[in-house]
Amino acid sequence: MNIDKNKSCCGITREPAGKEMEIAIQETIENNSEKSIFMDKMIYIPGGEFLMGTNETEGFAADGEGPVRKIMLDPYYIDSYTVTNAEFKEFINNTGYKTETERFGWSFVYYGFVSPKLAKHVEPIRNTPWWLAVRDAYWYQPEGPYSTIEERMDHPVVHVTWNDALAFCNWAGKRLPTEAEWEMAARGGLVQNRYPWGNELTPNGEHYCNIWQGKFPVENTKEDGYAGTAPAKSFPPNGLGLYNTSGNVWEWCSDWFSRSIHKRGGRNNPKGPSSGETKVMRGGSYMCHESYCNRYRVAARTSNTPDTSGGHLGFRCAADVAKK
Repeated sequence: MNIDKNKSCCGITREPAGKEMEIAIQETIENNSEKSIFMDKMIYIPGGEFLMGTNETEGFAADGEGPVRKIMLDPYYIDSYTVTNAEFKEFINNTGYKTETERFGWSFVYYGFVSPKLAKHVEPIRNTPWWLAVRDAYWYQPEGPYSTIEERMDHPVVHVTWNDALAFCNWAGKRLPTEAEWEMAARGGLVQNRYPWGNELTPNGEHYCNIWQGKFPVENTKEDGYAGTAPAKSFPPNGLGLYNTSGNVWEWCSDWFSRSIHKRGGRNNPKGPSSGETKVMRGGSYMCHESYCNRYRVAARTSNTPDTSGGHLGFRCAADVAKK
């Protein structure tokens, strides 16, 4: 199987949903807005100046990782760990919200997690054959029919689109972090290190994140202990108290994606371009491997359409200081 190293493990995109879907989702958000919840999991980030991006050659120039630039942020709060299945289930139970994935009737699942019987009836995705478009796969049934999250309530919720994440944030009295906020917090107070804990992937032979080991995409040796998602509070937190900002699941940010706006855009509380086609995703996932997609580095970035979902895509929330 030939692999393009410039492609992300999440090189999967759903066709645009259209205006009707957007209106239905917005009505759900407005009708079910709640006061802030789950605030006890948030970390206070004092803001200030930090160096964003990277000039390292191992970065993907086409992703717009560089150049390194000084960014100034106001204080804010951010979740110490990603939204879990338990938390998302509470949101669903309280609002009756139906995710975009459920509305579409299918989502992207790694082929190794799909039963042989089911896989016979599913076509692989062109150019990324390790992904299958599985009918009835959604946040509660991550691998499709007969799968369940009941033994994974402390794992990150997956199969949520950007729009679904926004709906949860609105209900919880929070918001999605900007890309700059995400990176400042993910760095854990370190300056220009490759990972949230330093520059070595496995210092002293210890694993600090959930990514792919072995030969992608056919063999995962699970040396870090996990084939799929790990609990949201796995591995040591970074210096600011955030868990899993490298690996485990990709995380949605609020910004529209651009490969160049940061080269000419503002440096104070940047929020990305005013419009676009795809939304920023950060952090990498359990599908990332150094041989082709080392986007679990803290400066790495990618994007996808706001209505795309997959078994490796989740989110964490942020909040303004005044709202806590």
